[in-house]
Order: sequence, then C-alpha cells, then structure tokens
Amino acid sequence: MRKPVRVLIVDDSALVRKTLSGILGSDPEIEVVGTAQDPYIAAQKLRSVVPDVITLDIEMPRMDGLTFLKKLMSQHPIPVVVCSSLAATGAETTMRAFEYGAVEVIQKPRLGTRQFLEESRIRICDAVKAAARARLKRYTPGLEVAPKLTADAVLPPPRTRAMAETTEKVVVIGASTGGTEALREVAQALPADSPGIVVVQHMPEHFTAAFARRLDGLCRVHVKEATDGDPVLRGQVLIAPGNRHTLLKRSGARYYVEVRDGPLVCRHRPSVDVLFRSAARYAGPNAVGVLMTGMGDDGARGMAELKETGATTIAQDEATCVVFGMPKEAIDLGVVDRVVPLGGIAREVLALAG
Repeated sequence: MRKPVRVLIVDDSALVRKTLSGILGSDPEIEVVGTAQDPYIAAQKLRSVVPDVITLDIEMPRMDGLTFLKKLMSQHPIPVVVCSSLAATGAETTMRAFEYGAVEVIQKPRLGTRQFLEESRIRICDAVKAAARARLKRYTPGLEVAPKLTADAVLPPPRTRAMAETTEKVVVIGASTGGTEALREVAQALPADSPGIVVVQHMPEHFTAAFARRLDGLCRVHVKEATDGDPVLRGQVLIAPGNRHTLLKRSGARYYVEVRDGPLVCRHRPSVDVLFRSAARYAGPNAVGVLMTGMGDDGARGMAELKETGATTIAQDEATCVVFGMPKEAIDLGVVDRVVPLGGIAREVLALAG
C-alpha cells in the first residue's frame, strides 16, 4: 500500500487550519503531520518533520507567504499548494507565487471560507496528491465534488471530418498543474506572426487576467484574457477566463471564441475538453491541439475528438511535465501524433500551423 502524502498546513486562521486538517485527514491517502500559524513556526517544525506537501496562505503576520515560499524553494524545495483569499487585487502576487514554484493555487473567499473549503474537498485533496508527485525546480533569484461531467454538458459531439481543410490553422492548448510556467516558455518562443492560439489553463477566477497581462509583457505575441466574441488572430494568444468555459467558433473563414457559463466538466471550468471539442467541431483538420502538464484527464477525450476530425495532436513528454497526468491519459488513448519536450512545443506548433 502506498504511503500517505504527509502535509503541513500553514495559515494564520485557526478556523482554516482546523477545516483543512479535517478535509485532508478524511482522505486515506493523506496524513496531516502538523499545522503552523505563520512561516516562522512552520520553519521550526520543518527541522523535525519534512512533509511531502505544504499548503500555504499568502497573507500572514510576521512573514508573508510569498517571502516564505521564495526562501523555501531556493533553499529546500517542497511542493506547495497556495490556498489564498487574494482575489483580483492580489492576482499579480499570486502569479509571482507560481513563478517562485507553487504547484497549484486554490482561491478561497474572504467570507464563508469554511463552507467553500468543505465544498472544494475533492479539488483540495486532488491538488495535494498531485503536488506530491510534482517535479520541482529550485527557485533561482533573477529568473523569472460534483458529478464528473463530460463536454456533452456544454457542447454536442462533433461530426467526423465535418470541416474542410484550409490553409489557415488555429492552435488550441490545454494545461493545468505546472502549466503557468510551461505556457510562459512556449509563448516566449513564439514569433510575432505566429498562428492564432486559444488556451485553457486551469486557474481561479480573476487570476487568468493577471496571467495574461504577465505573458503579454514578456512575449512578442499579444496575450489577453478572452472575452466573448474575440476574434482568433495571428500573433495573438487568448487565455480562457477563470470560471467560464471558452469555445472556438467559426463564421465563414473567421475564427472567434465564445465565452459562456456552464457546469463543471472533468471538475473544471474552464475545461480543456470543452475547448478541444469545439475545435474539433468548428476547425477539424485546420486545428492543432496541444496537451501540456497537468493533473487528471481533462483534455484527453477532447483530443480524441480532435484526432478523429483530422486535427494534428501534440502532447508534452513525461520528462518535462510537472505532473504527467493529462498528457499521459491522451497518449494512453492512442490519440497523440507527436510527444514533444517542453522546449520543442513552440517549434512543433509553428512547423504544423505555419
């Protein structure tokens, strides 16, 4: 039997520490080995017990969680799941947490925290277990429970090869755990005239806008959070907004996105399966689908539908994934044309989509 994932909870709220302890302790694959109300106490506990994963708040007295995370990942990396009440005003700070090495971010509200955490039980436990398997890099300063629905809940299945192939290609990308930094590397490698790209990265509401702004400042392509009706243009990357599904649509020769509400699909909103299904339906052989690092299986079935309608499919390889979950599921289904390391994905996309 596999040993349980050992977790240290760091949060200044006694209620959150108690609630998280109960949630994580209810999973037989997780063991809470301690709690701490601030990073100084956490550092003391780390001298006697080394957990597999740390859950970390950002806003804390004496030392904020971001400073602690930076010190931890530069000296003794341990997988960290940030559980923060920061919303839109703190989104830039949380993006910095990803840069410093946080594996996942769970956004908690400032009010009703206990109810929210209870309702997010499955997601929190899954995030901790995925973090325990994550491949970590040492941070170097100066370097920057609902039913598990399918995409049927949002969009009917595509017709096989319903779309004629044209010279204009569109790229759809899905990523989850570890995807923020992986997407940054891909986007920075793209030229200013790269094909139009639509991305689903599993992130909380409000955080996707900050993520898009960060990438836009680093890349030659223009990066923005998608809004309903945005055209898919060469030299532009659209990031699906948190808590909204984003679909690819087509009007004549023009591609655009539809941003809509809907149920969780594969426990996610936005869902990669929904984006990929829409690309299969409206682009077919004109699409290139890319599935990158992430926990779970969101995107695997959608990639099968892309493959069935004539699209070319790419998966990130195991060696460069933080969590080899989503790409592995698609590879195991036999629907991936090319398995590519992270550093080669941009080059492969350009070769296939012009």
